[in-house]
Amino acid sequence: MSIKDQAGLYAAYMPFLHRGGIFVPSNRPFRLGEQVFLVLSLLDRPQKYQIAGQVAWITPVGTPNKTPGIGIHLPDDDNGRNLRRAVEEILGKTIESGRPSQTL
Repeated sequence: MSIKDQAGLYAAYMPFLHRGGIFVPSNRPFRLGEQVFLVLSLLDRPQKYQIAGQVAWITPVGTPNKTPGIGIHLPDDDNGRNLRRAVEEILGKTIESGRPSQTL
């Protein structure tokens, strides 16, 4: 998955999860707690983040005004911490803006 711009990253980031999370659009059914693997690139940065996390959020197909998909809780490992740092560095103070996102 590739997030191309800051607005898309803001919409996908889930700062309310303990270790942070990323929303991934999907029509496929998932279960809460299910283990998933994600390779993510951010904006124009060359690094790819490989994340093995758990499904912590589900927006089902048919939810009004929302994109269906899952929220992946970032793991408590170097990969998860590195991704969270990168996201928070890119977003800065906009994390606290209160604008709508894919999840809230």
